[in-house]
Amino acid sequence: MAEVIDVGFEAKVTVQVTDKMIQQFAELSGDHNPIHLNDEYASKTRFGRRIAHGMIVGALISRALVDGIGQGGIYLAQNMKFVNPVFVDDTIVITIKITGLRKEKGIATVETNVAKVNGDVVVKGDAVIMMSSTGPTGI
Repeated sequence: MAEVIDVGFEAKVTVQVTDKMIQQFAELSGDHNPIHLNDEYASKTRFGRRIAHGMIVGALISRALVDGIGQGGIYLAQNMKFVNPVFVDDTIVITIKITGLRKEKGIATVETNVAKVNGDVVVKGDAVIMMSSTGPTGI
């Protein structure tokens, strides 16, 4: 039986952010900022080492929405506040929680928070999605 997705539903996805992901994202986006790609440059910054592009975390939130709520939905909006950096090889946990649901429209508001496995919050945000009419939505 398919799971019913409603207000209060929560899912978590754990991902390690690797150097390969950072390199691929730089190629895809064209963002070749040395803080992401150059160890020597990054060692002289306030962070002391390379950090991942913030939008990698944004893309992983998108993944968590699909993995947690189901395929076929459409991203309508995302708001993110970058709180702490993600370093190469950090493992992060993306937590999504449905906070509102307009069942007649199939529109959900979703809290989207990301933390390192040690509990340090890296991104706080929320999204609006159009849920799939064929997925496990219960709507």
